[in-house]
This record gives sequence, structure tokens and C-alpha cells, in this order.
Amino acid sequence: MKLVSRLTRVTASIFFFAIILIISCKKEISNNDSSSQQEEFASQASSQADAESEFIFNDVFDNVIGVNDDVGLAGVGVFGRANNSGSGINETARPFGCYTVTVTHPNLPDKFPEKIVVDFGAGCPGRDGRVRSGKIISTYTSRLIYPGAKATTTFDNYHVDSIKVEGTHVITNQGIVITSPNTSITHIWKAVIDGAKLTKPNGNYSEWNSTKTITQVEGSSTPFVPLDDIYKVEGTANGKVKRGDFLFGWKAEITEPLVKKFNCRWIVKGVLKVVRLNLSNTSKWVAVINYGNGDCDKKAIVTINGIPHEITLP
Repeated sequence: MKLVSRLTRVTASIFFFAIILIISCKKEISNNDSSSQQEEFASQASSQADAESEFIFNDVFDNVIGVNDDVGLAGVGVFGRANNSGSGINETARPFGCYTVTVTHPNLPDKFPEKIVVDFGAGCPGRDGRVRSGKIISTYTSRLIYPGAKATTTFDNYHVDSIKVEGTHVITNQGIVITSPNTSITHIWKAVIDGAKLTKPNGNYSEWNSTKTITQVEGSSTPFVPLDDIYKVEGTANGKVKRGDFLFGWKAEITEPLVKKFNCRWIVKGVLKVVRLNLSNTSKWVAVINYGNGDCDKKAIVTINGIPHEITLP
């Protein structure tokens, strides 16, 4: 009887420790699952924030370049040639559909610097389906097709749809390349975005800093037709994104040049790697954004931990 009692106690002890082990294993697995879900969420939020920032400021670039031929290349961005016939637009508050363009010259009789305010009012639906409001304010040191020319842009209560846009955007002409024998001209610009912030109505936001070199690769033989121009974009960015109670920092590097076309409002090709600040470049949670094969569409593929996710650009 004593032997049976002892065996019973031993069996009970083994059973008890087995239960503890099982519970511990389940808790560890649960924690790992939770951690994986959070890593996935953080990588998706960071990559989507970078893609959204890229879209918003690519649009700003096109609009600053495209106001008129006096300061850039008329007819790109919101300034489609259906609304903008070309150069010589110097009058004050000339209307373009539901927005106005105001041009001033602070140092008359000198033409430059030239200040241009694009005012979208309380809300201006564009042909691209976006509704813009507020003001884009740019000061040009010269026409942006000339080496050394610079345009510095800030924003006054500017929104794209419901996204409030803040920060400083600077375009600098890094030089031109003249190709013989047809003497075509290739433009090279540098675009620097400093202290950018994109805020949504629910309080979520993205902060973004970016330095990109934008080099013309096609369209140089038709200098007066910018809508056939194609550019490669190279460089880096970094930022923070707030989603609910979470705040993530990240850095981004273009690993295959992005391709931008003036006749498309989205990046159409190229690969970008987004790495959160607390991760290594070899982490499985690094996000890789692939913008596609050159087609003009608002789709991109984000691959995280070997799993592709299709995202829709703004």
C-alpha cells in the first residue's frame, strides 16, 4: 500500500510538471505569435508611410516644375496642357479651373527671385481624382532648367484629400548633359524634403525626410514636350509613422532606381528597401517595395518575411 501511495504521488508530480510545461510552451508560442504580428504590423505601417510620402512629394515636385515655362516646364502635374498654354504667365491671380496662380517679383525690376502661390481654395477636384486645398508657395531663383537654379516650397494649410501636408521641399538643378550629335539636353535635379509631416484626420501621421537625385533618361530630344520625359530616381529617406498607440521609425534606400514619368502620377517601376530603426538590414522583417514593371497604375507589392502584399497607392 505504501508503494502504491508513493507511485501515486510520483505520477501526480509528473502530471503536474507536464501541465506546467505545456502551459509554459503555450504562453511562449502565444508571445511569439504576438511579437510576429506586431513586427508585421510595424513593417507594413513603415513601408506604406514611405510609399505615401513618396507619392505626395512626387506630386509636389511635378506641380512646382509645371507651373509655367518661365520657371520650369509648363504642363506637368496639375498644370495639364489643356489648362496651360505655355510661357508668359506673369499676371496676378490667373485662374486655372478652380485654383489660382499668383506670381510676384520681390526684387523688381529683376525677374528673379520669383514667388508663385498656387491656391486651391477650400477644395479643388483635380483630373487625377484628388481634391487639393490650401496653398503651395514656391520661390524660384531662376528657371529650373538652368544649372544652379533652385525652387524652395512651403505649404499653407495644404491638403491632398484629407491628408495635411507640411515641410520644406527644395529642388536644385544639379546640371545638364548635352548629348551630341543632336545636342539633346538631359536634366539632373536634386530634391530634398526636410521636416515633412503628413497628418490624417484620425491623428495618425508620418514624418519624412528625403534626399533624391532625379536624372532624365528619356525625352531629351523633345525639350518642349515634357509629358514624354522619363526619369530615374535614386537616394534615401527616413521617417517616423504613428498608427494608433504605436510609433515606428524607419530608413529607406532605393536599391533599383525608381522610374517616374511626367504623364503618370505614380512611380511606375523600381525597388525600395524599408528598414525599421531597431532592425538589421538582414532581418526578415525588412520591407521591400516593388513599384511594378513600368505600367502607370497605383499598385505596388510590399514583401515582408517572404510574403508579398499588394498595396494601393493614394
